[in-house]
Amino acid sequence: MSRTFKLSVIAAAVMAVAPAAQAFEGGDFILRAGAVHVAPDDSSDVIKVGGAPIFGADARVSVDTNTQLGIRATYMFTSNLGVGVLGATPFKHNINGAGDLYGAGKLGETKHLPPTLTLQYFPMHSSSALQPFVGVGVNYTTFFETKTTSTLDGAVAATVPLAGATTELELDDSVGVAFEAGIDYMLSENFGLNAAIWWADINTDATVKVYDGAGNFVTNADTFEVEIDPMVYMVGFTYKF
Repeated sequence: MSRTFKLSVIAAAVMAVAPAAQAFEGGDFILRAGAVHVAPDDSSDVIKVGGAPIFGADARVSVDTNTQLGIRATYMFTSNLGVGVLGATPFKHNINGAGDLYGAGKLGETKHLPPTLTLQYFPMHSSSALQPFVGVGVNYTTFFETKTTSTLDGAVAATVPLAGATTELELDDSVGVAFEAGIDYMLSENFGLNAAIWWADINTDATVKVYDGAGNFVTNADTFEVEIDPMVYMVGFTYKF
């Protein structure tokens, strides 16, 4: 038996008994960063004052899309179960007219942060470079830097009527269920690519405050519900340590 053949047999035997490189296993921390796109599946109640529509029988609002930097973190309890957190730089959305207000343009804007906590399940063996997962959990969305525009001010001034009227918008924070599905593909022991999708139940109660030309409070429009319920998409990079 040649020396080369003996070495080949020994090398094959070592490879056969050596453990496969672990993709994800208990105790791992996984960080993911990339672009996150929020696409609301939005609807809203009709805007009213004293129970009566003020801009039309079907005057509503809509919320546009936005893309930001997303950061996700997962801690693996086992090779199949982990807990994940989704965060991002603040999303900024324009609030536009819909229904009878369609075409009115931008009525306001808001920023929000939607931290989401999920329990994640990874069905593949830890040695697999391809790691799909699903998750379910809770989303908390907080709104801030909410503003209205001169377009809404002018509509209120003409409809109430109230010369020189100005407005403010308040949006309540939201808590709701969230679902996710995603996949990681590990290019090396520590580095890989990822993609994920979420659906989150995000509803907020909106209140429009009306002020006269001197800045004195006059009235509130009736609180109306805005359902945002977005699909959230992310692609980026994975780092495990």
